[in-house]
Amino acid sequence: MPEPLPDAAAVNRPFSLQRLRPDWWASYSGSQFKGDLAAGITVGVVLIPQGMAYALLAGVSPVYGLYASLVPLLIYSLFGTSRHLAVGVVAIDSLIVAAGVASLAPGSAADALSLTFLLALMVGIIQVVMGLLRFGFVVNLLSRPVITGFTGAAALIIGFSQFKHMLGVDLGSNLNIFVLLMEAAGKVGQTHVPSLLIGAIGIALLVLGRRFVPRLPGPLLVVVLSTLAVLCLDLEQGGVQLVGVIPSGLPAPAFPVWSMDTVQALFPTAVTLSLIQFVGVISLGKLFAARHGYRIRPNRELTVLGSMNVLGSLFQSIPVSGSFSRSAVNERAGAKSPLANGVAALLIAGVLLFLTPLFAWLPIPIFASIIMVSAFGLIDVKEVRWLLGTKATDGVIALLTFLATLVLGIHQGILTGIGLSVIQIMYRISRPNIAVLGHLAETRSFRNVANHPDAQQFEGILMLRVDASFSFANADRVRDTIITLARERDARHVILDTTTMNDLDLTALAMLQETYRILATSGVSFLMAGAHQPVLDVLQASGLWQEISPERFFLSPWRALTHTLRASNRLDELSALRDG
Repeated sequence: MPEPLPDAAAVNRPFSLQRLRPDWWASYSGSQFKGDLAAGITVGVVLIPQGMAYALLAGVSPVYGLYASLVPLLIYSLFGTSRHLAVGVVAIDSLIVAAGVASLAPGSAADALSLTFLLALMVGIIQVVMGLLRFGFVVNLLSRPVITGFTGAAALIIGFSQFKHMLGVDLGSNLNIFVLLMEAAGKVGQTHVPSLLIGAIGIALLVLGRRFVPRLPGPLLVVVLSTLAVLCLDLEQGGVQLVGVIPSGLPAPAFPVWSMDTVQALFPTAVTLSLIQFVGVISLGKLFAARHGYRIRPNRELTVLGSMNVLGSLFQSIPVSGSFSRSAVNERAGAKSPLANGVAALLIAGVLLFLTPLFAWLPIPIFASIIMVSAFGLIDVKEVRWLLGTKATDGVIALLTFLATLVLGIHQGILTGIGLSVIQIMYRISRPNIAVLGHLAETRSFRNVANHPDAQQFEGILMLRVDASFSFANADRVRDTIITLARERDARHVILDTTTMNDLDLTALAMLQETYRILATSGVSFLMAGAHQPVLDVLQASGLWQEISPERFFLSPWRALTHTLRASNRLDELSALRDG
């Protein structure tokens, strides 16, 4: 049975240390722990191969994917607000890490590792600050079309970046998909057949397992089978690249090495990753919260996510966030609270302490198969079709973001998508619908006469409504339209319905003043109806309230119309209006 929703005021109250106590703790029971225990073990089993694979995608040793599955998971298990979100290393995050670090540390594994830890720290600090300042709204810059287009392109880049491991050849570290394809085509003759076979069989098993046995931990299965194949067939001697020796034990704490130059160089990547991670975490959190009848706290989630990255970076963790695939596994396995993440972290810790010698025989191509299947599963053609069919401009933004990410790169693709979204918004705001209003019989309501031809208009009285807030973006258009319509219809009175106006910037204020003065010069009275208090405050502070005259401001369009009819001595129309 869904749980009752918490008090909305409590959900939206600013973050504070007093609110760190988990929401689920007071009603937690032994039966819930059984669900968390089962889910945590299941997710941990899936996370072992995925974490190692995604660390390899990020350009670091696979063991750091396991290190990233310790401290961050423990933090979320105590302070997270989603009861089904599974956190840890994520494929798209790893791609962004690789893109941001590769150019700063070409050919140096040690420098790349140091930069990756610093990047995790910077991402965490940005997220914590944004959460404490309640800046979660900033993620709205990443609209649904932008995320759809970016995710599709990132999935292709992630998949094709694994060709070097699948083919067993060196393709460099360039993440441009066209360069990757050309280099792969040029070296296809050097393909290492055993590596290709391992990767291809791994892909086939993962796809078939997901299709026919979805509850089976496919990644773990292919890891075990490929390890057995390496041992039984002596594939190491055949040239198959293996993970090699992984140090046993838990990561030692250390503060990331940094300098102002490296911080400045990594800052664009850190901002991009911070926003991408938060969008993912909130989207997943809201999905499961709606499904199970509870609420998450966006700004607290942002703060907790940042804390995971900050403290994780001090224990050799690469950037982490929420995983869609593992969250789905977590839900199906019976998770009841974030504590399932803690169970998974303890399982990973046990593996690091006692089982790392087994990882030495893991073939790298099997990680490539895990990454490719996971990445290509992110491509959502149905979503793009839905965007194009529902609102073509959003579909076009998704496609252009997709192309920009492929052609220009990760950061440029995100910025292109954001820029296109802002342009779309500005275009829509700058060209608002300006409705000519008419009165609906037997009501006190007014509607656009273009949609309601039966709505009554009154000779010499022009009633208008701007279906957008007034701002610098549309001030000129609104002024020109009002004046043009007043002249075309030979209006002696203009009534502006301002119920849609929630704010008024100084450019729009100047437009209203200019409109009033132009109309007054032509002997046309200008009345405003339904203005909200923030708008009235600006009008009064500027002096325009007094210039227009307080008697020309009305609580509603109905009152403005009846006043105009009465002042014009059109009593018959006024009487008919009231009788109707």
